[in-house]
Amino acid sequence: MADEKKKAAPKKTAAAKEAKAPAAKAAPDGPRCKVEKCNQVVRAKGLCRKHFLGWRRGKVGKKHHYKICSKEGCRKPATFNGRCEEHTRSKKAAEAAPAAA
Repeated sequence: MADEKKKAAPKKTAAAKEAKAPAAKAAPDGPRCKVEKCNQVVRAKGLCRKHFLGWRRGKVGKKHHYKICSKEGCRKPATFNGRCEEHTRSKKAAEAAPAAA
């Protein structure tokens, strides 16, 4: 009985297998990563996903991540450690004040 079922089932041809195989995804259109020899699509800041994550970890690029002060509400340019000159000075003064007392 099992032999009869095997004989009764139609044989798959190479054309039938190719028709069922998933088609390869086409490369998405758009700008490409600015890192040399990388051809991936841009995710953010001109970088692909892999290089963007590396940038966030500080492993890609030499510039500081953010160009403005990290203090809430301050939009001045960051000069040191992500803070503007004013907030850098105030942080140093706050750290020195308890030590003097």
